[in-house]
This record gives sequence, C-alpha cells and structure tokens, in this order.
Amino acid sequence: MAGNQKAKAKAEQAKGKAKEALGRAVGNERMEAEGRTKGAKGDARQTKEKAKDVFKH
Repeated sequence: MAGNQKAKAKAEQAKGKAKEALGRAVGNERMEAEGRTKGAKGDARQTKEKAKDVFKH
C-alpha cells in the first residue's frame, strides 16, 4: 500500500508542476496557483509516507 501512495504523491507533484508551468505560459494566474496547490499536496503526501517509513523501522 505504501508504494501505491508514494506513486500517487509523485504523480500529484508532476501534475502540479505541469499545471503551474502551463498556467505561467498562458498567463493564467489561477491555473498557476492551482498547480502550486496540487504540487504542495503531493509534497505533503510524500512527506507523510516518508515519516511512515521512518517509524516502520
């Protein structure tokens, strides 16, 4: 299960970065902000999974 969550976090980060870049390219501030938010959510998920790994051992 943890591997699935880690992959989900990476995918969320990638989608966020892509959306942020697209928003910046077309000049859409809202899309850019949504991308940053999605990326941050992926970062938080990844941090949570890393913390689980630390306490697992």
